Amino acid sequence: MTVYFIGAGPGAADLITVRGARTLAACRVCLYAGSLVPRELLAECPPGARLVDTAQLTLDEITAELLRAHEEGHDVARLHSGDPSVFSAMAEQMRRLDTAGVPYEVVPGVPAFAAAAAALKRELTVPTVGQSVILTRVAQRATPMPEGEDLATLGRSGALIVLHLAARYADRVVEELLPHYGAECPAAVVAYASRPDEVVIRGTLGEIAGRLTEAGILRTAVIMVGRTLGAEQFGDSHLYSPERERHVC
Repeated sequence: MTVYFIGAGPGAADLITVRGARTLAACRVCLYAGSLVPRELLAECPPGARLVDTAQLTLDEITAELLRAHEEGHDVARLHSGDPSVFSAMAEQMRRLDTAGVPYEVVPGVPAFAAAAAALKRELTVPTVGQSVILTRVAQRATPMPEGEDLATLGRSGALIVLHLAARYADRVVEELLPHYGAECPAAVVAYASRPDEVVIRGTLGEIAGRLTEAGILRTAVIMVGRTLGAEQFGDSHLYSPERERHVC
């Protein structure tokens, strides 16, 4: 058997990849986080599949479910919201599977920041304005951030910053980024990206925390801060420039 870590996408059931849906339909066991993965996706599971909501399970309990399926000879779909390469806790599960000698594969998905950018109708990397994107979070009640990855340090780059898991701490985000970006820097929040109840909030860094509070958004949101969010005057990219040398094959 094989454990398949599948990116379930940001929320909309039809944003799972074709490969992800096909893999899910072939697995007799499915582990999913009920608080994040849309229930509609479970309809892709084969009839009679064992469905396990991991929202309240510990890592040991999740591992036990994976090993049980392995012993029974069943492939497992381990559904993670967004893309499992970012903030999914997949690494610690794979480490347990390596120890147990259980094979696994990873099926990528649409990350939340990509869905948020789509909702904003923005390219995050704009020629001559900004070409770097930092994906990060804040440390509060979660695992501490490594040295040098605090917002005050990351903000010195001036790059577009995308914050996951930070809606509750918007005031702190603003406080730490203001010295580097300024109060007028464009900012946005997208909550429940791609879902029917999606909420989009646009503004400046100086006002975004207040707008978040007014909207009552505390979770399942992506905060973005950076100049590319408001870029209007910028040069065209070299990709399609008539001055670019092109070779005819």
